[in-house]
Amino acid sequence: MQEIVVNGLLIVVIIMSAVLYIIGQRPNSGMTRKQKIMLIRIFVSTLMLLALQSLPVEAFDRVDEFLFPTAGRWLRLVCYMINYLIIGYDILKKAIRGIVNGQVFDENFLMAVATVGALALAVYENGEYLEAIAVMLFYQIGEWFQSYAVGKSRRNISDLMDIRPDYANIEQNGKLERVDPDEVEIGSVIVVQPGEKVPIDGIVLEGTSSLNTSALTGESLPRDVSAGDEIISGCINMTGVLKIQTTKEFGESTVSKILDLVENASSRKSKSEDFISKFARIYTPAVCISALALAILPPLVRILAMGVSADWEIWIYRALTFLVISCPCALVISIPLSFFAGIGGASNAGVLVKGSNYLETLSQTKIVVFDKTGTLTQGVFEVNGIHHNEMENEKLIEYAALVESSSSHPISKSLQRAYGKELDRSRVKDIEEISGNGVTAKVDGIEIAAGNDKLMRRLGIPYIDCHSVGTIIHMAIDGEYAGHIVISDVVKPTSKQAVAELKKAGIKSTVMLTGDAKKVADQVGAELGVNKIYSELLPADKVQKVEELLSEKHDREKLAFVGDGINDAPVLRRADIGIAMGAMGSDAAIEAADVVLMDDDPMKISKAIKISRKCLSIVYQNIVFAIGVKLVCLVLGALGIANMWLAIFADVGVMILAVLNAIRALFVKNL
Repeated sequence: MQEIVVNGLLIVVIIMSAVLYIIGQRPNSGMTRKQKIMLIRIFVSTLMLLALQSLPVEAFDRVDEFLFPTAGRWLRLVCYMINYLIIGYDILKKAIRGIVNGQVFDENFLMAVATVGALALAVYENGEYLEAIAVMLFYQIGEWFQSYAVGKSRRNISDLMDIRPDYANIEQNGKLERVDPDEVEIGSVIVVQPGEKVPIDGIVLEGTSSLNTSALTGESLPRDVSAGDEIISGCINMTGVLKIQTTKEFGESTVSKILDLVENASSRKSKSEDFISKFARIYTPAVCISALALAILPPLVRILAMGVSADWEIWIYRALTFLVISCPCALVISIPLSFFAGIGGASNAGVLVKGSNYLETLSQTKIVVFDKTGTLTQGVFEVNGIHHNEMENEKLIEYAALVESSSSHPISKSLQRAYGKELDRSRVKDIEEISGNGVTAKVDGIEIAAGNDKLMRRLGIPYIDCHSVGTIIHMAIDGEYAGHIVISDVVKPTSKQAVAELKKAGIKSTVMLTGDAKKVADQVGAELGVNKIYSELLPADKVQKVEELLSEKHDREKLAFVGDGINDAPVLRRADIGIAMGAMGSDAAIEAADVVLMDDDPMKISKAIKISRKCLSIVYQNIVFAIGVKLVCLVLGALGIANMWLAIFADVGVMILAVLNAIRALFVKNL
């Protein structure tokens, strides 16, 4: 029965390796040359092993008749040794190199000792070589799967690395000249043609186009840009020619910062990874000593204390089985791979996590604190209403825009956007800006006043209070009240749903911190469903408020702060986990944060938390599964109940299952 199962397994391996090799020949398979060579080795070794197993021992015995009495035995050994070296020579090399370098106790050493020992026993007993070669064969299959899984995760991150631009186009004497992006200074004008990557952050001067931002944000829909729009590096220009005035040097641009974050992510290890590293350093020498004791002590006890035969072969076989079972590959490989896959999956979804330690902390988040402006709102003021006016809305907006035309204040800009036409400043005379009040001027000879209630009182003009939330611009024409314009920050379309999704994800409390007036903050907070609202805060007050929230929570609960501005950097640093808006967020905020959302969409916060929890769930599954199976099999191996075949499952089988489980961290689309 065992022979049928083994032969069936070998046939499956032959078919699998052949199919995988054929798939690997495709240009987009992502399989490396080394992986393809390993598949050939697996195929050849398995085919040879199946052929040798099909030959009866008597076939080799017949050689004795033609040569010398033990020739068949040695020929059989040579055939199996060739097979063993085809599949395992690199493991032997690594084990020898480890011994030479003083790094003895690793999985290569364990596999080398176990398989060479099993071969030695087979030679001594003229027994079966199958077990030793099968252990090495299935171990190499497990290593191949692990290598391919890591490669797949790396390719996910490498896709992100493809955003690195190789050149920038500068127009000189009517011709485009390619230069190194590092050589382009701030304020230079670069040209980006269809199909090219935007090399440096800037503002569009001329042209309209659609941009592919999927590498940065994970968003498949293109983004349309035209003159005046800000544009970040790393996007791919899809349609029109764009002229862009650079606002940053290449080293400080978005693409450079993203690549730096990704490249350094693997250096920041989580507590789980540190535990596994320390565990392996203690565990591997311990099991080697235990295996040695299992090989020596029971035979000595049998001889000295019991007066019976030592049965060295039995106990050495058990010790070798014990070594194969004890190999910590599943833990050492699958845990870092799970985090690596989690970071790769997150980056593919437009969420950059700076290290696996932050991924682990993010999974424990129970309190999410938001900055308001630029995080939950767009940070762009718009005209939301015109009240109590007797003239047409367009005419009132026209007067307001003309009066405010000389100001660069965001409120003035919003009025000019609402007007939507080119302003003729020659129509405006006698502009007087009254600090803290507003502006007065003459437009086409008509006296216009635009400002707050203080300006109306200053001019002695009766006005009507507005109950809407926002900035109120009262208007007076020739000394008569003409109504007021309501200007307010616009809530992001997904903010309300983002808060709801966080609550669904098990977040206990959502908090909003803002420097805005209480009335504005309360309305926005109530609209979005935020649990707690703190308004009229200075940057230092925000830090203090986060300190208070940190002191009130339980030790195992983590607090995340989400912000985008320069004044948010101290709070991002102080929180357990800092999340920054990456597309339009300030450099200081992105630098201070642990997680960066590349498209400024607050919906990505809950997605990031779900990704981290899925990743940590996979890590814990692998730890419990690997250690549980190992302990059971180690006991069975020591008692002689488990043979090499169970050892193969305990080592290679567990490793393959753990690696396949770890790959699941890459798939995050449906979270």
